Amino acid sequence: MKKSALQQVRDAYCPKLPAELTGNIVIVEGKPTQSVADQDEIRKLFPNTYGLPELNFERDDNNTVQGTGKPVNVGVILSGGQAPGGHNVICGLFDGIKSINPESRLYGFLMGPSGLVDHKYKELTADIIDEYRNTGGFDMIGSGRTKLEEKEQFDKGLEILKKLNIDALVIIGGDDSNTNAAVLAEYYKSINAGVRVIGCPKTIDGDLKNSEIEVSFGFDTATKVYGELIGNVQRDCNSSRKYWHFMKLMGRSASHIALECALQTQPNVCIISEEVEAENQTLNDIVDQIAGVVARRAAKGLNFGTVLIPEGLIEFIPAVKRLISELNDMIAAEGDKIADLDNKELRAYVLEHLSEANAKTYSRLPHDVARQLTLDRDPHGNVQVSLIETEKLISRMVADRLEEMREAGEYNGKFSTMHHFFGYEGRCSFPSNFDANYCYGLGYNAAGLVKAGVTGYMTLLRDLTKPVEQWVPGGIPITMMMNMERRNGEMKPVIQKALVKLDGAPFKKFASQRDQWAVDTCYIYPGPIQYFGPAEICDRPSMTLMYEAEDR
Repeated sequence: MKKSALQQVRDAYCPKLPAELTGNIVIVEGKPTQSVADQDEIRKLFPNTYGLPELNFERDDNNTVQGTGKPVNVGVILSGGQAPGGHNVICGLFDGIKSINPESRLYGFLMGPSGLVDHKYKELTADIIDEYRNTGGFDMIGSGRTKLEEKEQFDKGLEILKKLNIDALVIIGGDDSNTNAAVLAEYYKSINAGVRVIGCPKTIDGDLKNSEIEVSFGFDTATKVYGELIGNVQRDCNSSRKYWHFMKLMGRSASHIALECALQTQPNVCIISEEVEAENQTLNDIVDQIAGVVARRAAKGLNFGTVLIPEGLIEFIPAVKRLISELNDMIAAEGDKIADLDNKELRAYVLEHLSEANAKTYSRLPHDVARQLTLDRDPHGNVQVSLIETEKLISRMVADRLEEMREAGEYNGKFSTMHHFFGYEGRCSFPSNFDANYCYGLGYNAAGLVKAGVTGYMTLLRDLTKPVEQWVPGGIPITMMMNMERRNGEMKPVIQKALVKLDGAPFKKFASQRDQWAVDTCYIYPGPIQYFGPAEICDRPSMTLMYEAEDR
């Protein structure tokens, strides 16, 4: 395989490990845990894996001989969307199980969870692993979005796990994928299958975190990639001084990416979905806010600017959120009936069957947006908000509002727009040094959980703003993160998403400065990710993580 000059050099990069993982380890149990909400319901659904203790790893200096443990065979799955560093998780897992015993073997199931069900796999040998160290993407074994939720799938997967004598399965994924991991762990435990299941926190969206998980892997790299792109656009914007750039950023269920990128680049406007919901704002309120900034800058002769919009914004507008909730129930019950209706028939059917308030909201949406909210769903039943061109919808409405202001004598400027969606550009980048180290450590740590013989746990590293050697390894029960939510018309156990906290340090920092950013041109240009040089530049974590550490 031909490699770029950078890839050849990155091959030689040796990720650092926490000190506790550099020798033999002992497990220290903490207090029993409970789910973040709906404790009785979650306990009933997970009787074998609920209430487990948190685990901490400590180095066993009385036992310095490594590689003499019993060999373990481990399977690994990449699940869901790509995130920088996934390959390093697998590399760390490989090195970790080989440190237990050189005869340990690792099998990768191909193209996501479907590889387990369909018995498609390959053994990951040292030659394969070494080709992918410190690289982006998930192409080592591929990924997919198949949900693991049916007994038939579990039993089919168990057949190949038994055939390969696999002791444990590591699922690398986001909140939905790790929810599936918890369900699988519970089922295999209930039938004494002898196969443990370990999860790993992955998502560039940054919404898989809690009091123990400080950040999901990939968030650091992706936001640095987007920060560079936004900075490049802002430099062009400040050079030509004739366009307003509306930039939509990935982040379906939370605005962590938008907030982090705003802290990095200081745009004129950044909308935070959680604030929109908390203040019960309408789409018109958002439009008025942006139009007001445009007008104030125009009064200073600045007919240019930048606006950051989170991908999932439309789901956070309270009226639209209520509409989507009712549409979800309708689709769960009537999906087959409405799938083949043409645009006119679909609109009439939906309006007839919605409640009065939601029908009013639906009727006000542009027809293309309304149809997308009605039909487009991902395998987990979520609206595919990335397909909704929110940035164009909002800029169009801002243009209309500015014309109204012009007629009223409140605006006298020029408003020309450019549109961008920064999404896939950040998912498969070479991982930053932070993510390269973090992911390798998560994988190596997962091997420790496998050796410990536990199931239903997520691999964990803490104190991530400190030097890598001081990171604290361990594991937490996946059930600890769960609550009950309505999915496809039914209440189901899922990992609770972490939204932007409006009383948290990152948002407070943003809120304290945004008024100045709005009127003045305060752009920052982060530039590309740096892999070589001083640690304070190359190894620094995200601004979100640093502000949250100060808060703690």
